Amino acid sequence: MGYRKYLRKLYRAANIQNNINNLKIFFIAADFDKYSGLFIFILFVSYPVIVIFLYLCSSINPNNLKKLIISMKKTAFCALHEQMGAKMVPFAGFYMPVQYEGLIIEHETVRNGVGVFDVSHMGEIWVKGPNALDFIQWVTSNDASILIDGKVQYSCLPNGKGGIVDDLLVYRFDSETYLLVVNAANIEKDWNWLNSQNKVKAKLYNASDEISQLAIQGPLALKAMQKLTDTPVLDMKYYTFKKLTFAGVKDVIFSTTGYTGAGGCEIYFANEDAEKIWKAVFEAGAEYGIKPIGLGARDTLRLEMGFCLYGNDIDDTTSPIKAGLSWITKFTAYKKFIDKDLLLNQKKEGVSSCLIGFEMIDRGIPRHGYEIVDDENDAIGIVTSGTQSPSLKKAIGMGYVPKELSREGSEILISIRGKRLRAKVVKMPFYKG
Repeated sequence: MGYRKYLRKLYRAANIQNNINNLKIFFIAADFDKYSGLFIFILFVSYPVIVIFLYLCSSINPNNLKKLIISMKKTAFCALHEQMGAKMVPFAGFYMPVQYEGLIIEHETVRNGVGVFDVSHMGEIWVKGPNALDFIQWVTSNDASILIDGKVQYSCLPNGKGGIVDDLLVYRFDSETYLLVVNAANIEKDWNWLNSQNKVKAKLYNASDEISQLAIQGPLALKAMQKLTDTPVLDMKYYTFKKLTFAGVKDVIFSTTGYTGAGGCEIYFANEDAEKIWKAVFEAGAEYGIKPIGLGARDTLRLEMGFCLYGNDIDDTTSPIKAGLSWITKFTAYKKFIDKDLLLNQKKEGVSSCLIGFEMIDRGIPRHGYEIVDDENDAIGIVTSGTQSPSLKKAIGMGYVPKELSREGSEILISIRGKRLRAKVVKMPFYKG
């Protein structure tokens, strides 16, 4: 099979049609042999230009492209995604569905009804033992001591230099059993970091390769999923969880969490139960118009809510104070944690720049990496996330700007394809429906 066929396959897999925009996103591995990272090339160009671009890249050849397709990690649902016509792309080392019917219809399905995301690429790390809480208190910024059994907490891992190793969820099962849910791209990094900081000898176990996860999101999600369990879930509060029998499968973790702001749940279970649960979920949700949803819509949904994306809005160089995450950074007297003094000083003295949300005034779509400039066209900040909001029908984004420009209503300039376009700072979330 020639290189052109591989190029066409990868191109089709990564092409996202957005009804209005002829936006083509092509994912290229930074190192096809080691898969150490992924770069996203956003190209407003035609297919022939992409082919020429790839052909001219000496590091890319048919064998590498073939290896990329074959050797990516796959979730237990991969074959089902392909059967349902998903467009599959490399993402965080996995071969994942980016889109099914289309980004806008999938986005609206979750906002108004119920949709299902395969998020099995996420990482799960157990923390157990009598020193489990002490360990979590040291490595995370939030105060896990306030958790009770069945509660979930959003937090982050400070990196000892003022930045963030990762953001994560902390689940408390009992006083000696916690589950950390981390970002897919950071599983190995997080695991190594946690072990390096384990001075109290908590018992750590990386279960990421053993657990599948579905996010059933939308205002009708809990109503549909109640059909699959005798345990009441309709009255569950946000950021709580239960261990229950679901679709005939015991010990499923049913969590009222999500990354969309649309309500719903996330469920965790063993890989071997994946196909059974997938089929049951779609049968239960059929009367509510349930649909499979790709990662493209997950990104537009989270951005409308102003939720941070690790690698875009937060990373190893951004502090939680600058990122507007003071609410998950607790400086209680009894809690000692990594970077506590540094971050407390930032909170007291203030920071020079901070993460803001903005809406475009002029016509144009902001994208990750675009510069925020002043009247002289000098860079003063950076766009970290941006899109055309399907719900709001306007272009929105997030980015870092000098503190003096962070006030709601402030006007800023975004450099988009050689033009300085006006935008205004707004309060997040963008979507308030």
